[in-house]
Amino acid sequence: MDDRIDVASLGWPAGLVGELDHRRLKAPSVKLRSARAGEHGDVTYCVDLRIRHPNADEYLTSTELHSVEHFLLEGFQRLLPEHFVSVGLMGCQTGFYLGFVNEGRSEVLCACLVRILEEMQAATVVPYANIEQCGNWRNHSLDDAQRVAREILARREHWLDAA
Repeated sequence: MDDRIDVASLGWPAGLVGELDHRRLKAPSVKLRSARAGEHGDVTYCVDLRIRHPNADEYLTSTELHSVEHFLLEGFQRLLPEHFVSVGLMGCQTGFYLGFVNEGRSEVLCACLVRILEEMQAATVVPYANIEQCGNWRNHSLDDAQRVAREILARREHWLDAA
């Protein structure tokens, strides 16, 4: 963590920022994993969107991960086009890493996440789930993605209580 960045002023609980013992992690939750200031003043943020409890046999299927990833990618690109960098799957199949530049306020990022998850409920297709835009376009399920979105939304009042 970069000491020049005041994570508390961004709305993140300071004691829950960075790498934490995975046995303590709650899910679903949203926590700041890292913040780094570049030499020209830009700040990159990595946010941990934990959907399932680590090491508790509650893993997301590859289809769930893949479909939710597409919604997160489309949603953050649309809602935060100047700040969104990337969404990465956690190899442990418990969530996602979300990358942003120059936007690390928990209130803004969580509000965008709520909007994406709520919009998923009205979706009729998974974004980019076609042969032109996806390398495994048949591995998607709108129903699974919507169910996972409801699971995440159900705990939104506790997202920042990550451990």
